[in-house]
Amino acid sequence: MRPPNSRPGHPCNQLQLVSAMEPEVQRVLQAMTPAQKLRATERLYDSAPQLKAAALRAEHPDWSEEAIHQAVREIFLYARS
Repeated sequence: MRPPNSRPGHPCNQLQLVSAMEPEVQRVLQAMTPAQKLRATERLYDSAPQLKAAALRAEHPDWSEEAIHQAVREIFLYARS
């Protein structure tokens, strides 16, 4: 079993991520309000399947749209962080 602070969402890990960011990105994120951060997170969440579908289309030009849709659905259904 992993120690509690090794979980992806644990605050200690978030601090490590922030310290590893580019200084400009870090400044932008620190300047954002909680509401702005939430909205940015929502946009990323909404765009992730679209980006994955675009990547799958590029990797598999012979796949139908139904196959792309099914693959994206399965990828996100069984995704783990």
